[in-house]
Amino acid sequence: MSTAQPITPQGPAAVSTADTKVFGILSLVLGIASIVAGHTFLVPVAAIVLGIFGLRREPSSRAFSIWGIVLGSVMIALPVLIVAIGVAVLAPLGALALFFG
Repeated sequence: MSTAQPITPQGPAAVSTADTKVFGILSLVLGIASIVAGHTFLVPVAAIVLGIFGLRREPSSRAFSIWGIVLGSVMIALPVLIVAIGVAVLAPLGALALFFG
C-alpha cells in the first residue's frame, strides 16, 4: 500500500502574502485619483484608510502608502482651506456692502 502525500502548492501557483503591495498601490492610485475627484470626499478618505492599512500590513509598500496618505490628506485639507479663506475674505466685504448699501 502507498501512503498519500499531502499536496503542497509550488511554483507560480503559490502566493506569498509577505510580498504583496496591494494596499500601498491602491492607496497611491486613489491618492492620485483624488486630485481629480477630491471634491467627492470619499476617494481621499479611501486613499488615507488604505494607506494606513498598507503601512501596518505591508512594510514593502511603505513609500506607496505614505504617498497615498499625503495626497489624500492634501486633497481633503485643500477644499477646507479654500472655503475658510473664502469666508474670511468675503464676510467683511458682505458687511461693508450692508453698511454702505
